[in-house]
Amino acid sequence: MRQIRKKQKFTVGMKKKLIVLFIVILLLFIGLGAKLILINKDNGAEYKKQVLSQQQYDSKTLPFRRGEITDKNGTVLAVSEKVYSVILDAKQLLADKKCVDPTVKALASNFGLSESDLKKYLSDNPDSQYYVLKKQLPFEKIEKFKEMQTAGTDTYNAKIQGVWFEESYVRNYPNGSLACDLVGFTTSDNNGQYGLEEYYNDTLSGTSGRQYGYLDDDSNLERTTIAAEDGDSLVTTIDGNIQTIVEKYLQQFNDEHKDGAHPGNGANNVGCVVMDIHTGDILAMASYPKYDLNDTKNIQNLIGMRMVDAKGNKVEATETDPGYITADNVNTLKGDQLYQNYNALWKNFCISDTYEPGSVAKPFTVATGLESGSITGNEVYQCNGYLHVGDYDIKCHNVYGHGPVSVERGIEVSCNVCMMYVAQATGVQNFTKFQKIFGFGLKTNIDLAGEARTQGLTYSADKMGPTELATCSFGQGFNVSMIQMITAFSSLVNGGYYYEPHVVSKIVSPSGATVQSIEPRILRQTVSQTTSDKIIQYCDQVVAGPEGTGKTARPAGYMIGGKTGTAETVPRNKKDYVVSFMGYAPAKDPQIAIYVVVDRPNVVIQDDAKFATGIVRNVLTEVMPYLGFPMTEALSDDEKAELAKLKEASVTTASMASSGDSSSASSAGVSSGNSASSSSASSDAGTAKTANEIWKTFDVDPSTGYYIDPNTGNLIDPETGDVVNGSVMSGIDGSSDSASAASGNGAAGASDKQR
Repeated sequence: MRQIRKKQKFTVGMKKKLIVLFIVILLLFIGLGAKLILINKDNGAEYKKQVLSQQQYDSKTLPFRRGEITDKNGTVLAVSEKVYSVILDAKQLLADKKCVDPTVKALASNFGLSESDLKKYLSDNPDSQYYVLKKQLPFEKIEKFKEMQTAGTDTYNAKIQGVWFEESYVRNYPNGSLACDLVGFTTSDNNGQYGLEEYYNDTLSGTSGRQYGYLDDDSNLERTTIAAEDGDSLVTTIDGNIQTIVEKYLQQFNDEHKDGAHPGNGANNVGCVVMDIHTGDILAMASYPKYDLNDTKNIQNLIGMRMVDAKGNKVEATETDPGYITADNVNTLKGDQLYQNYNALWKNFCISDTYEPGSVAKPFTVATGLESGSITGNEVYQCNGYLHVGDYDIKCHNVYGHGPVSVERGIEVSCNVCMMYVAQATGVQNFTKFQKIFGFGLKTNIDLAGEARTQGLTYSADKMGPTELATCSFGQGFNVSMIQMITAFSSLVNGGYYYEPHVVSKIVSPSGATVQSIEPRILRQTVSQTTSDKIIQYCDQVVAGPEGTGKTARPAGYMIGGKTGTAETVPRNKKDYVVSFMGYAPAKDPQIAIYVVVDRPNVVIQDDAKFATGIVRNVLTEVMPYLGFPMTEALSDDEKAELAKLKEASVTTASMASSGDSSSASSAGVSSGNSASSSSASSDAGTAKTANEIWKTFDVDPSTGYYIDPNTGNLIDPETGDVVNGSVMSGIDGSSDSASAASGNGAAGASDKQR
């Protein structure tokens, strides 16, 4: 039988025990509360201050100092300077009302702040612990206030509370716009953009430190610090004095030609590179337009540039709008379009833009023929003003013909027909093979951010036909960058050694120790010493020869060699050109190379290499004596006056640097050829030139000074007989563009007309 359990009752005794337990717990809480009240009354302010201090310093980032960038002479191009932001901790300051007035008065007197504004902020934000009063002040601006916070100083005031200083670094460029394309700049978060700042960002950056705070057993604040590691510095190959000279003459060119044929800069772009041909060291690199590295987003720097749209494409010109940024439309640029125009300003034209090289490619055509054994250099070709190739009559720039032309004279007078004959003898396989050997279509791997890729902008052997071979022989149909051209050209005139171009020579630790020395690096040999010597002989004549197209490049007191280039841009409108000069100095013993490109000069008739040769002459007239090369040519009275004026106004009177042993600079001398056939050809050519100067019988256009061909209406250069507004190609269908597209993407650059 199941038993039923009786339910227990809550007895009186149990109730009494529960009441006693409740009273005991209540008394304990009352005691604890009383104790907390007493602690807060006696030591509350002290504990509160300690807690606030712990909050302020518990975990604090210590910034690193970004490494410096200097030129080869130690001139600082980029440096990071420590700055201080003034931080107000309203909660800490309001913890002691007696500290408010002294602190507010000190802030107002030292930093020019309004007392009423400060008190209003404290009233409105009593719990704020981080409010920036002033940003990025140099130490001298905060020094007096810090003394007022420091015990033991004459101005110490213990009632100044709730203010501390946050340290950081700002990037400063002491020389403003100098070498802006090379140096680049940093963003607000200390990351490099463009140039060396971007390419060497990891090297220049250090490691942030950390400061930790904690309370010891006596409730005193203690700190543990892990120091920041500063970044390494860069010593560049750039010579600040040469860089200054180059930038001065790019600016002068712009000043002379801006707003010429249309509103805008003196040209779409102007670039200049100076290189040591025996090391690959870049001594100077600059382009125009430029910008101040300390004020990269100054919108006024955009005025005069070709406008681009929100996708970075050039805005097409119209009859009423030439497509350039002016003072009237600059403020209409917003959002993505503004950013794209800034990008166009910031990029380095010398490494980022590509174009068809024009006739500066002709020494490479001849070098290919010589090195492959396809020609000897003693050949003589007949130029009648054009050569029929495939379906086209491809014209020489001198449509009246140069007559008999030796290989040497072909370079001197820049004869297209001569180059086409050389290329035909060389053949497609050798021609395309040597283009790769010279680095066309490949990156140079220069240590700068933003180098253009040109893969697909040169022809492969299977895509090159007879017409493409002919036009490529004089620099049409493939694209290059400036750094590609000057690096390859340096190998042509230094014995055939292709050096990797570089801008940094040394990486230095914060303590001054050398971390890495960047030595010259030979990548390959492009041509033999014999071929190199012949190219120098031929290019000497471009400046020194009686028919040379580059005579106006010769600096006062020196003989140099080189090659001019004139290339018509795409679309082939027969009015837009890229003109250039690539040269070396001294003539007989080259030590440096210089390359100047003027992209669509702002003039009515653009196809004149003198826009480039004039800059070369001006630059080298100052650079040659600066580098210690002895003069090789007698000075005319005009040149003496020019040099005297330069001496008075020179901005390069800083210590003179030597470019090695001065005995390496050669004495004067002009190459005249050494083979019988060459001499004979030169003699015949001189006769032919006189006979072919038929253009001098034409009428002169009074507005331009050019002769007018009565049969075609073309304008003719009075010095060379060049057609300045005609096409080099004509065919059955009258087309001039079918041979201009390079393999793959097509050449986006220039040139129906080359010289």
